[in-house]
Amino acid sequence: MSLKERITDDMKAAMRSGERDRLGLIRMITSAIKQREVDERISLDDAQVMVVIEKMIKQRKESLVQFQAGNRPDLVEKESAEIALLQTYLPAQLSESEVDALVAEAIAATGAASVKDMGKVMGVIKSKAQGRADMAVVGAKIKAKLGG
Repeated sequence: MSLKERITDDMKAAMRSGERDRLGLIRMITSAIKQREVDERISLDDAQVMVVIEKMIKQRKESLVQFQAGNRPDLVEKESAEIALLQTYLPAQLSESEVDALVAEAIAATGAASVKDMGKVMGVIKSKAQGRADMAVVGAKIKAKLGG
């Protein structure tokens, strides 16, 4: 079953069970997927759907920081719940040690010696860790290893 089919099935289940908040968020996911499909005139595969979901998670994390700064615990709770639901559609996240091993392996494979080679290393890692690791954290680890 593709990720889009799973999302559609979850939407139907949320409709039947009357989970309004969950249904609303799942509808937002399907809307974002359809918007991208229409804009680019393509049908998204699972990897592209994960990119859409990752973008939605990133937006909510940014909102979360703003709501915490604005002392809005009600909105912080709502955004946290949405992040948790969105993450159920992504594969299991890599551990810290797995990310470190992946970075070391990619640096060795590309022969990267300085921060100028960071793009090569990110290219290797992105294919392996897409949806399974925060690429901003991965980028910071690469930069630290390459002496940036």
